[in-house]
Amino acid sequence: MSAAGEIPDGTTPIDPDEREGLRFKHVTTRGELDQLEQVNIQNGLRWLRRRRRSDMLTEAFMRELHRRLFGEVWSWAGTFRRTEKNIGVDPIQISVQLRMLLDDARFWVENDTYAPLEAAARFHHRLVQIHCFANGNGRHARIAADVYLRECFAHAPIDWAAGHDLVKESARRDAYIAALRAADAGDYSALMAFVGAP
Repeated sequence: MSAAGEIPDGTTPIDPDEREGLRFKHVTTRGELDQLEQVNIQNGLRWLRRRRRSDMLTEAFMRELHRRLFGEVWSWAGTFRRTEKNIGVDPIQISVQLRMLLDDARFWVENDTYAPLEAAARFHHRLVQIHCFANGNGRHARIAADVYLRECFAHAPIDWAAGHDLVKESARRDAYIAALRAADAGDYSALMAFVGAP
């Protein structure tokens, strides 16, 4: 992969062992990788539209969603990361923290704890914060939050990109990363504004 200078702020670096899982050895630039991943994500979204609705608030669904979104590019897709990153919980805590999030998300639905957009934004933030996988966590968490909105609240998805590409540097991406970092510190106001929550 090309120099780190091409990696946008907020992107998780991929370590050499994880890079071994790249199914396309000819890939040498971040742009080529992004294109391959985008094609895989489109295939994963088609799978989502065709799948028989089931309980999405399970570890099995979260793993399968990641595998469907990234498994044509990465051999380890759908497998929890085993290495420390610049973000995320200790790898041995991933399963426990994810289970706690999924239980919380179920509670929020059953008890009308939050309005749908706020629940989805909080779900998304925590999923990114746990950082289950070696790569693709933001994209996985945005799609998972949209599935949560649709299947648990019968609500339309969030317009995350608003006409921009959140994988590439842009003012929209900067606002997204800043909103997630503020939420890390307990201030959800920027993230609520970002997702259009009242």
